[in-house]
Amino acid sequence: MMMSRLHTPSRRRVVAALALGAALALAPAAARADTVEVAHARGTTAIEAAPEKVFVFDLPALDTLDALGVKVSGVPSGVKPAYLETYNSGDYLKIGSLFEPDFEEIAAAAPDLIISGERMAEQYGELSRIAPTIEMKTDYTDFLASAERTNRTLASVFGKQADADAMIARFEASASAVKAKAEHAGKALIILTTGGRISAYGPGSRFGIIHTDFGIRPAAPDLEVATHGQAISYEFILKTDPDYLFVIDRDAAIGRSGKSAQALLDNDLVNQTKAARSGRIVYLQADAWYLSGTGLTALQTMVDELAAALDRSE
Repeated sequence: MMMSRLHTPSRRRVVAALALGAALALAPAAARADTVEVAHARGTTAIEAAPEKVFVFDLPALDTLDALGVKVSGVPSGVKPAYLETYNSGDYLKIGSLFEPDFEEIAAAAPDLIISGERMAEQYGELSRIAPTIEMKTDYTDFLASAERTNRTLASVFGKQADADAMIARFEASASAVKAKAEHAGKALIILTTGGRISAYGPGSRFGIIHTDFGIRPAAPDLEVATHGQAISYEFILKTDPDYLFVIDRDAAIGRSGKSAQALLDNDLVNQTKAARSGRIVYLQADAWYLSGTGLTALQTMVDELAAALDRSE
């Protein structure tokens, strides 16, 4: 996953937060609610049934809880998908960044549950000492099954299984329809643009689900499988000559200024490709694909975009 360098919290901050968390745990309290065991990426964690004060660092999990109507109390500051922009308001406690928690703030607020993710992997141990913590993680070699397991786990914590099942059923029907269309759709190249550079993603990579799960054949099946994709040139795009060019503008997703993907790809070489000539350069909703791709809302957005792309005429 493409992400910035993780920051290491100061020893003073961690020690202070853990001490406060321990004090809160030992303080007199009303009878605790029943607990449930939740299996997640780090093992199994016992949490209170139907936790009320929930802090969420993982953006796909925030997407899913929002879709299910689950109240969230604390979120990281910084960039979020446009459809989750409301969580940047003052109605939600800011508990650090996507990469570094504010341990003192979290411990003082005494959450019932913390939901962390891949961007928070190095901080899991400290978070779990403050409050019950579960880590959400996607297996990109088994993307859809992994996403559905994660979303059903989150739904079960809050008694929202029926709602999640309905959304997943809708998504699966949409995905089946895309696969049927993909059989006759030609080949596609998936690229990500950022800072004026271009990377390509093939089967088995982060965005390779377009090939492996949705059935659209790769124009470049032997691309390197790497976190940041394989760096490519305009000449590579022309040589590959895909029927579809799927584009994710990372700068747009994270709110970084700079040359847009559309401007970057508007050149003589790219314009010679079959994708350009047939109007099949598809600019995907970058925040859904890059920031929250396994959330229930993001998943439906992704499959709907592919369906619309495959509906484009010759």
